[in-house]
Amino acid sequence: MACSTTMSKDARNQIQKEVLDRARHVVIKVGSAVLTDDSGLDMDMISHLSSQMARLQASGRKVILVSSGAVAAGMAKMEGRIQPRTIPEKQAMAAIGQAHLMQAYEEAFEEHGFKVAQVLLTRAGLIPRNRYVNAKNTLKTLIDWNIIPIINENDTVATEELQFTDNDALSVLVVNLTEADVLITLSDIDGLYDADPRDNPNARKISQVEKIDRRLLALAGSAPGRAGRGGMKSKLEAARMVTACGIPMIIAAGRTREVISRLFEGEPLGTFFHASRRRIYGRKPWIAYALERKGTIEIDDGAVKALKQGGGSLLPVGIKRVSGDFHKGDCILCIDERGEEVAIGLTNFDSAEIRKICGKKSDRIQGIIGRKEKEEVIHRDDMVTLL
Repeated sequence: MACSTTMSKDARNQIQKEVLDRARHVVIKVGSAVLTDDSGLDMDMISHLSSQMARLQASGRKVILVSSGAVAAGMAKMEGRIQPRTIPEKQAMAAIGQAHLMQAYEEAFEEHGFKVAQVLLTRAGLIPRNRYVNAKNTLKTLIDWNIIPIINENDTVATEELQFTDNDALSVLVVNLTEADVLITLSDIDGLYDADPRDNPNARKISQVEKIDRRLLALAGSAPGRAGRGGMKSKLEAARMVTACGIPMIIAAGRTREVISRLFEGEPLGTFFHASRRRIYGRKPWIAYALERKGTIEIDDGAVKALKQGGGSLLPVGIKRVSGDFHKGDCILCIDERGEEVAIGLTNFDSAEIRKICGKKSDRIQGIIGRKEKEEVIHRDDMVTLL
């Protein structure tokens, strides 16, 4: 089921209210469709959202903003003379628009007495562990100084294979870089529906989600948003990742009047995604969010149970199939026999070795590959479960 059947609506709404009451660090992601209109950046909307975030900051919370809109702002600034199609054209357009976007935010927050800082990130720049930690420390310093970080992907240098799929994915990484308590995604739609409300007037909104599975992901389809790369599917993927690491998430309509303030006043707007497990810290968020997945291994139901219920490591006996070519130390994805994503982790073996030892007991590893190795294909300390 997409939403809880064991908890009353009032009880579920109370959980959402308590999460926001306790939240000290809040990541707010704003999509391009919220920030832009046909003429470019919607300055009134930027002012309206900035006013709400400034009040939230003034209340003692720390706001971290992940903002889309650079490419759309650049296209408007070029007055429609160029329609970017290639990656270099889109990156150039982002470079034009990013300065315009930051100026708009700087002026909007200055009216409320807050300074902002631009932080541009790339996935490739966060793969080395030391650079991930450095980005984390920089953001912590800005937050400690009561400055509002405004974060976007550095589109001008990101390569296609190492891009974040969209700013929904980037926002998940930012939640863990800043050790935030909740992720609020403001979109052009007011939550998750059981059908696309743009096509189906009978679509019903799902107010609470306790588990994100393949059936729920299928509700979202794959259509991108009006002005950006992301759509509801990318938001659900982000929700699945962030809740698996112990952080709740809300999807709400960014153009709803006073949406941020009303959420923190206890109004149950949008769709609330419950955290599915206890919060993780240390290296695990880096493994889950920053690293590129180099391959996939399919595991049997016994291995799934061991990972999900017992917190165990992945042993070769539970592996059924290997896809892709990867090296020892790479980040790989574990799926079950139905294709559901189960875990992400760092492998102790390369793909060729795993193909030789899959389905075998650990005491046979040395005899098969000719040297003594660890008995776990992925140790639990190097793994993040997604169920």
